[in-house]
Amino acid sequence: MRARGCSEDGQATVVLVGLLVAVLLGALLLGGLGAALAQRSDRQRAMDLAALAGARAMREAYPRLFEPPEVGGAANPRWLSHPRYLELGRAAARATARRNGVADVEVDLPSEDGLPPLRIDVRDARPIEVGRFDVPVTVRAQAELVPDAGAGMAPLLSGNPGEYRGPFATRQGKPMRPDVALAFDRMAAAARADGVTLLITSAFRSDAEQAVLWARHPDPKWVARPGTSLHRLGTELDLGPRAAYGWLAANAKRFGFLQRYGWEPWHFGFVRNPGSVSVGAVPEVRAAERGGDDGAGGGGEGGGPGSGLPSWVPARFRATIARAAMRWSISAALLAAQLRQESGFDPDARSGAGAMGIAQFMPGTARSLGLRDPFDPEQAIDAQAHLMRDLLRQFGSVPLALAAYNAGPGAVQRFGGIPPFRETQDYVVRILGLLHGAGDLLVPAAGLEVRLVA
Repeated sequence: MRARGCSEDGQATVVLVGLLVAVLLGALLLGGLGAALAQRSDRQRAMDLAALAGARAMREAYPRLFEPPEVGGAANPRWLSHPRYLELGRAAARATARRNGVADVEVDLPSEDGLPPLRIDVRDARPIEVGRFDVPVTVRAQAELVPDAGAGMAPLLSGNPGEYRGPFATRQGKPMRPDVALAFDRMAAAARADGVTLLITSAFRSDAEQAVLWARHPDPKWVARPGTSLHRLGTELDLGPRAAYGWLAANAKRFGFLQRYGWEPWHFGFVRNPGSVSVGAVPEVRAAERGGDDGAGGGGEGGGPGSGLPSWVPARFRATIARAAMRWSISAALLAAQLRQESGFDPDARSGAGAMGIAQFMPGTARSLGLRDPFDPEQAIDAQAHLMRDLLRQFGSVPLALAAYNAGPGAVQRFGGIPPFRETQDYVVRILGLLHGAGDLLVPAAGLEVRLVA
């Protein structure tokens, strides 16, 4: 009995030792796995931050791709080449990864059909150390440019018929159309370079504000009657000081501004796209009040219909776009940007889904607009302007109208905004970039935001 007891004690000791070893190995294994998970978490954070940084750099640079390479015969410092755009995205991603402890990452900017990419993919393929072993792991993140979910959705400053009803930008505390604000920025920078400081004394004024001014000074030479002032369109700026009048008279036209009245050296109106319903203006403004502008995105040098269109619009379509823009009171630059994105200005284009012609009309949509031949550029561009006029009236927002043109009004209504379809979101982003580069930004901050998707 004593011998059997000793044997049992020995067996128990062996089992106990085995259990202790198992617990120790388990603890070591769990510790190793914990350390590995911590490493992976740190790397994932670094990849997320790198992808976001790259996408933000792309967002800032994207509109510059569509700036003209030259302005007035001189190199345009804002223009950005496609390779430089890629370089900026990669550099921002790699620099951010290094700052977060990852010295070497793979950065890819996938492109479709040679168009500037809207997505950036960042990867760290180094193995993770678990004890003495290297475990192969790839940590990646992807970010992309998408339309601003709130673009065009902000509460409006004015609701009276005929007043500007779009989004507002402010300069020196004064509200105005966003495209007017960008044009003023360019003009103010040029004035500063010449030693002149421009001050804004007045910009957008509602009919109610105009009524107060009229009650105080009922003289139509100096104060327009309520409902007739051009300041209600968001295009007008009263500028100073008096010392700047000479510079403005000599230079304002280069930036799209026209002195409205000979007796008011301070009053300048932005005459590019003045009749655009998309930014709240009304077609009833007389040509004389517009300073002779063609109402179709004009105001640029050279004269003639469509002379203010971006330089990338083919000459054979410029007059057609200008006529359609004038007829339907739509921004000519907006129509041009759509055509470039839809078909690359190819009147014979066909899509796999059955869309036809330069404006890529589906058969049902063409019939609803009375478009007999979608392959006839004159007919198709006029129908495009007609449809965009209707969509802008329906949705009151350039990004939403673009989304409805691409995905259908029903999809925009169903999702309560821009649908979460990659094709539609890319479509809106690319056109907003084109508009921004053409100096005709119709939504704040180019309407682009950055989203982490993987």
